[in-house]
Amino acid sequence: MSLDTLKSAVPDFAKDLKLNLGSVIGNSDLPQQQLWGTVLSCAIAARSPIVLRELEPEAKANLSPEAYTAAKSAAAVMAMNNVFYRTRHLLSDPEYGTLRAGLRMNVIGNPGVEKVDFELWSLAVSAINGCGQCLDSHEQVLRKAGVDRDTIQEAFKIASVIQAVAVTLDAEAALAAE
Repeated sequence: MSLDTLKSAVPDFAKDLKLNLGSVIGNSDLPQQQLWGTVLSCAIAARSPIVLRELEPEAKANLSPEAYTAAKSAAAVMAMNNVFYRTRHLLSDPEYGTLRAGLRMNVIGNPGVEKVDFELWSLAVSAINGCGQCLDSHEQVLRKAGVDRDTIQEAFKIASVIQAVAVTLDAEAALAAE
């Protein structure tokens, strides 16, 4: 199970995805923990069993146990936050923005890894889940911490490619089952 196995599963009509997958993961300038935490959290957020099965073992091998858990935590908490904050933002009644969220999200304050890494993973998951409010919030925290735009873009490039591969492979699996 590996990145190579996943790339070989991508059909010829999606050759660009295969090339991009190898590029965004194999040629990334991100430090290993940021890279593999982004990969794991995005593989979870993409909701594709195929993608998660292929990428998780390599992510686990490249992450400390604390970073592995934190990346999974980022995917979990952002699954909740992205729905909540996206919905609140999309509702036309601005009063929802003044109400207390009342949701536990303690892991954001104490993720078990560097805050910048967790914020980067949260941003990448938010890109997959399409929450503009969360994207803005995490991007601002990262920028205030001195993270450059190239690094931030690297995270959402990884998110976009993993999501596209997940959609493509899941569609092919569904069509093959007919």
